[in-house]
Amino acid sequence: MISALRGTVLSLSGGTVVIDVGGVGYSVAVTEPHSLTLRLGAETTLLTSLIVREDSLSLFGFPDQDALDIFTLLVGVTGVGPKSALGVLNELTPGDVAVAVAREDDAAFRKVSGIGPKTAKLIVLSLTGKIAVRPIPAGQTTAPAAASLRVRDSVERALIGLGWPERTAVATIDDVLETASPAEASDVQALLRLALAVLGPAQNAGGGR
Repeated sequence: MISALRGTVLSLSGGTVVIDVGGVGYSVAVTEPHSLTLRLGAETTLLTSLIVREDSLSLFGFPDQDALDIFTLLVGVTGVGPKSALGVLNELTPGDVAVAVAREDDAAFRKVSGIGPKTAKLIVLSLTGKIAVRPIPAGQTTAPAAASLRVRDSVERALIGLGWPERTAVATIDDVLETASPAEASDVQALLRLALAVLGPAQNAGGGR
């Protein structure tokens, strides 16, 4: 079982990243938001899930334990394969999934390509009681306080790696945290997605320097 990889990013193509670990290149499927946090030539660590089929071995990578746990739960649902499970995490953060299940909101899963109404309802039923919605600490009413230094740091590094000036990255993160939900503010992928929505396409970053 390959449960984690630490190495250099050799290539990035769509939802696939190749990680060089001791001279061996591992092809790993990741979500689009996650891929945006990775940089060619940089060292990274991925938590992974190895899916074994009769005719293939496939690796799926995640930035943190929460995402991996949600993926593991999703692939255990009848009718949800690993690609569909990754598709859920491409659209929803682990926090979003937890809230949707707690609210019995199957509509959140119906937006994911390849997941129909029956499967969406089954996801909610199957995951009920298995995911804890993290409470907001007493006295905390705004999203900015929910963002840990680790989350901010990761998003800031990702934006700088994409070509945005450090000052712009910091200011943008502060701005999006004003309106982000607690779940978004505590999730690297969600916060990065919000920041990129404000900044626009990454290829325009060079013009802002």
